[in-house]
Amino acid sequence: MGKVVAICISEKRGTQKVKVEEAKFIENFGIENDAHAGKWHRQVSLISNEKIEEFKARGGNVHPGAFGENVIVEGVDFKNMPVGTIFKCNDVELEMTQIGKKCHTHCEIYHQVGDCIMPREGVFARVLKGGTIKVGDEMEIK
Repeated sequence: MGKVVAICISEKRGTQKVKVEEAKFIENFGIENDAHAGKWHRQVSLISNEKIEEFKARGGNVHPGAFGENVIVEGVDFKNMPVGTIFKCNDVELEMTQIGKKCHTHCEIYHQVGDCIMPREGVFARVLKGGTIKVGDEMEIK
């Protein structure tokens, strides 16, 4: 069981994600008003809060959304779960579709610190069932 510590969206691709207190997840689409939503396999990105805290301890000065992540969860080590894992939070059900991603052009964080954890620690999911998630909600593995 994990706890949602942040939800982030960006209305345009290529812009910094901003923290919101709650978000509407739309079945087979993604998060309402997020530029990366769509009918594809990477509708929502998730990362473990513990991995962000480890990054900060090594000198990374980051805030929620800095890695382009949509949902930060404390208490869940996403990257060590198999593709196909189902996460449930309130009515929302997410199916993990991909672990990590190729970073074709290094992001601003990489240029500042020499590392970015999203390509190896972040995971992607598609929305199986829609609903609303708020900061502080519990996420479970179904």
